[in-house]
Amino acid sequence: MLLSAIEKSYILLTTFDKNLYEIVFITLKITIFSIIIASCFSIPLAIAIDLMSSKSRRVLIAILNSLLAIPTVVIGLTVYMFISRSGPFGEYNLLFTPMAVVIGQIVLAIPIITTIILAGFTKTDRLLHETLITLGANKFDLMKALFHENKPLILSAILAGFGRVIAEVGISMMLGGNIRGYTRTITTAIAFETGKGEFAMGISLGIILILLAVLINFTVYLTFKNEYILRDA
Repeated sequence: MLLSAIEKSYILLTTFDKNLYEIVFITLKITIFSIIIASCFSIPLAIAIDLMSSKSRRVLIAILNSLLAIPTVVIGLTVYMFISRSGPFGEYNLLFTPMAVVIGQIVLAIPIITTIILAGFTKTDRLLHETLITLGANKFDLMKALFHENKPLILSAILAGFGRVIAEVGISMMLGGNIRGYTRTITTAIAFETGKGEFAMGISLGIILILLAVLINFTVYLTFKNEYILRDA
């Protein structure tokens, strides 16, 4: 049975099965859009928190760390209540659409990306702040300096958020409804196909998920290879 499923998954992958790659395309489209929006919030938020006073920074970091422990089904339930027909945004008919999944994934990704960036900022030389302030830099100048000094760290945080979001299933299932050709993502498809006993499709999607993670991380490493070497020197 296992060998047969592996053989069928190989055929699906090499013959570019339409249903298989349609799921991959929908997943990438939703996830990339979610991460771009989440990053636009997370990066300025992390930099702003890092520039706050020690007391305020500790409180906000504690809140963000607490948000990391919230199960994805709770995030899905919360967003569901807001966008369902009886919710405050029900008039926009967002439920069971790709946009509903995007909203849920944004809520999931923002604490992840922000906390990783903040954790990395602790290794940034605090003399950078003092030197820039001495030279007359304002808060906007400090924010730009922090961003440029920590580009590999920020990109790594975005990738971590991407990896977490593309692999989640609760939010996608609750808010997207797993509709074929519309909101069916890799993880929901794996759960659905495995439940039907179609292991070949699940194995194929699992292989693609692993390959995507390896490809993205390898590409980033090559892009910032010189900066990583300088930091390790």
